[in-house]
This record gives sequence, C-alpha cells and structure tokens, in this order.
Amino acid sequence: MSVVERAAKAAGAGGGELRATHRLAILDELRVPYRVQEPPKAPGGWAALAAGAPERALHWRRATGDPTGGWRLADVPLWGSVAPEAAVEAYARSLGPGWRRGEAVRALDGTVHAHLWRSEAGGTVLPFDPDELLLNLRSERYLELLGGGGRAGALARRGYYALRPLLPRPLQIALRRRYAPIQARRAFPRWPLESAGHDLIELVLGWAAAAHGAPLPHLAPWPDGREWALVLTHDVETAVGRDAIERVRAVEVAAGRVSSWNLVPERYEVPDELVAHLVAAGCEVGVHGLRHDGRDLESERTLRRRLPEMRRWAERWGAVGFRSPATHRVWEWMPELGFDYDTSYPDSDPYEPMAGGCCSWLPFFNGHQVELPITLPQDHTLFVILRRDESLWLEKADALRVRGGLVNVIVHPDYMLDDAPLAAYERFLAAYRDDPKVWAALPRDVAAWWRRRAATVLRPDGAGGWAAEGPGAAQARIRFAG
Repeated sequence: MSVVERAAKAAGAGGGELRATHRLAILDELRVPYRVQEPPKAPGGWAALAAGAPERALHWRRATGDPTGGWRLADVPLWGSVAPEAAVEAYARSLGPGWRRGEAVRALDGTVHAHLWRSEAGGTVLPFDPDELLLNLRSERYLELLGGGGRAGALARRGYYALRPLLPRPLQIALRRRYAPIQARRAFPRWPLESAGHDLIELVLGWAAAAHGAPLPHLAPWPDGREWALVLTHDVETAVGRDAIERVRAVEVAAGRVSSWNLVPERYEVPDELVAHLVAAGCEVGVHGLRHDGRDLESERTLRRRLPEMRRWAERWGAVGFRSPATHRVWEWMPELGFDYDTSYPDSDPYEPMAGGCCSWLPFFNGHQVELPITLPQDHTLFVILRRDESLWLEKADALRVRGGLVNVIVHPDYMLDDAPLAAYERFLAAYRDDPKVWAALPRDVAAWWRRRAATVLRPDGAGGWAAEGPGAAQARIRFAG
C-alpha cells in the first residue's frame, strides 16, 4: 500500500484530514490545515497530498536541481525545473488505472515538454514543484533565464553610479526618458501588474481543494475582515527632501493618514528631534541605506563593513524596517540586514536600475524577514520619466483592491517641491479616504500582522467547522476554496 493510500485510508471519506508526504509551503502560507506524515522512500522524488481517496490526490515532482527553464501552463508563466514527459507518465501509471494526460506544459517556443496527468476523480500529477516555481519568482531567479541580473548587471550599475555625479540632472532625466521605451519592452514580468505568482497559488489551492474533496479552509490575508491594505512610504534622499517632509505630511494629515519615512543617516544630517517629531505624530521611521550612493549591496564585503553602522542608526531611531536605495537587492543578503521587514522589492518594475520584480502583491517571508513588495510605480518614474498623472496609480490600486492586495506606494519629498505632483498625491489619497474595506496601516504593523498570521493555525471546532488558534486568532478571518 502506497503512502497516499495509507493517508487516504486514515483520513476516511472526502473532506477528511489532509495528509501529505512532504510540506507544501504554498499551503503553509495560506494556513491550510494538513498533516505531514513520515513518508516511505519516495520513488523518483515525488510527493503527495490526499484526504480519503487516493484517486483524488495531488502529486508533485519535488525540486531536483535540474537545469531550469521558462515554460507556460496555459496562460501562466512558469520558471523552474519541469520533469520530462516520460518520467511523469511512468509515475502517473504507477498510481493505477484511470490517469490520463491533461494540460500541456509548453516551452517558451510553444513545444510541448510535459503534461499534467489527471484522474476522473479529480486527482492531479504535476511535473514540477510549485514551491520551487514560486520561489524563483519571488527571488527573481527567473532573471537569469531572461539574461538579466548577474555579474554583468552588477558591473553596469556600479559604472552608472560612478558616472552619475558627473552628469547634469537634466541630462540624467533626458537619458532615462529615452531609455524608458526600451525598458517597457520586457515581456516578463508584465507591467504594471504581473499575476504569475498569484495565478500559481490559486492553481495549487484548487488542486489541494480537489484532493480534500470538500471546501478547503484557509486564512484571509488581512485582519478584521479588511479586504485590502494601503501603506504609505517615503524615501528621503537628500537634505532638500528632509526639509520638505512637513509639506508632504500636511497632505496626509488632511486625509487622516500616517506614513513611514525612510531616512539616510550619513548623507545628510538627521536630527534626533526630527525622528522624535515623526514618531510622536504616529509615523514610522525606517533606514534607507547608509549613504544612498548605490554601494550598500555592491558586494558582501561592502555590506559587512557598512552593516554595523546601519544597525546602530536603526537602534537609535527605533527602526524595524529597511528599504535599499534605488531598490538594490540581493535575495540571500536581505535577511542578514537584521530588520524585521524589508520593502525593497517591486512587484513588477521595468524602469528601476534593477528591473524585474517579485511578482507578488502580498507580503511574504524571505527566511525570517517579512518582505513588503512595492506595488505602485515610483513617483519619480510616474511624474518625471513617464510624465503621467496619478491615473496610473489609481488604475493599479483599483486592480489590487479587487484582488485583495497590498497597495504600497513610495513618495519622495525630494520630488514633491512643485504643486502638480503634490496635488496628484493628494487626489490619490482622497480616492480611498472613505473606503471601509481598506486597512490603512504602517509597514511595521503589516509585517507584525504577517508574523501573527503565520503563527495562527486552523483546527476543527467540534461542530463541523473550523476555528483559528494562535496569536492572530482574534483578527483572522477564514475563507474556503473549492
């Protein structure tokens, strides 16, 4: 008897306890209740999830470290390793009769590489590891397959920041405007919104619900029944921006909002009185690198040399959040910064010095650190490079509201010296001032909730339903899929 058959027998009929041979991190994030049981030696590195009927089970090929590629499952882009068709077919047929080829996984040139296999009862065999694919999106490892990032990209950025002080500001802007149409040609991630990561999560949730054989409980992303979240952040790049803080904050005060101010400790003077004033006003203060010279993450050696000073300033200010200047980022290094949360990853942005994005409009964990994606185009890109008004902000914010996402906007007081961009920001805030479904929060509060949510579990309530237990139980809301 296979491990899936044993799990199904123990779970009973449809809607019984879900049991898996290995963890599935996507379900863990959703807080789906299931139990991992000690598996036998799995043939060929496969894993399974079942509840009551082996023919309904979800099977997936665990990540093997094989060479990765770009693929498509219908309209969903996939970046990672996909098992060859012969291996998938052999595994599916080993499960017994009744399994047939389903949807094709195609290479980017359209050729069929493998198939999902389906049973008549709703079971699914995946030729890939969903967790690996999602991690490749969030960590931007897909850029390696697209020919972006890597050593060449790092050298180009280093050269740019060495030359930038020598270029007059009007010339910098003119060059960026000329380059913008080229940047916009990127096929992936789509801009201004890329849904690949969330499309994959929804597919996995659907497959798991089919394996469960009954509506599958999971936790909603936001507390207290709120349907989306709005976070206002500011990167203060220069002394000019520092001196314009109150000009921007006055607009937020009028809208009844508070925000986070990311300051640069060694580029301009940051009086303790300024930090105390912002905190007393209900705002948050974060660290925006050490000197805003594009070098904090140029190498691990430089980071190790600068990190003690960044940590000292964080402790002095009571800062728990970090945003890297110019949104430079290295996936493996970000948790080593020692902050409770980071907010340096755009969800999708072709216009930044590091083009790409994590393809997520919800927070997620990078190791122990919470990542809060930047989900609206940066104000400088919008108003200066693309010469647009706030309508693009509103269009994307509305799209994220429908999807229950995080709207995380950056406004630089350095670029709010003219009345037009400040008025655009004011109109943006006014559009959502009276929305009863929004959770308007500081980034530190969003990160803290994400931790409480991750420590909250769902258990049967004894009356045929489910109840949340743990630090987020009082605020958590339960949803069902399938």
